[in-house]
Amino acid sequence: MPVPRYRQKSKPVAPRPLTANDAVDIWIARWLRISRAELCRRYGCDPRRLYEIWEQTTFVGSRDKAVAVFAARHPGLMDRIDTGPHRRVSRKTPPEQLAFFD
Repeated sequence: MPVPRYRQKSKPVAPRPLTANDAVDIWIARWLRISRAELCRRYGCDPRRLYEIWEQTTFVGSRDKAVAVFAARHPGLMDRIDTGPHRRVSRKTPPEQLAFFD
């Protein structure tokens, strides 16, 4: 069975500035569960640039545009994805958890 095009590994490209269209495509790729490493390889960027898009510090409003494009391209998947904002998860130990050892 052939591998779908969106699941194939892409060749690394030369680094370049990301555009607003790239930001929309990066949101759509996130919802299609394409790995962060694959996105970095595909767009020739640092992972921090992806998080800037997902946190909307750059390309504000790209998520809303991506939702509209995703609905047009993949209408059957709209009820299966979370289009909410990116939530940063802290790796620090919560201070209340240290009380367990007292």
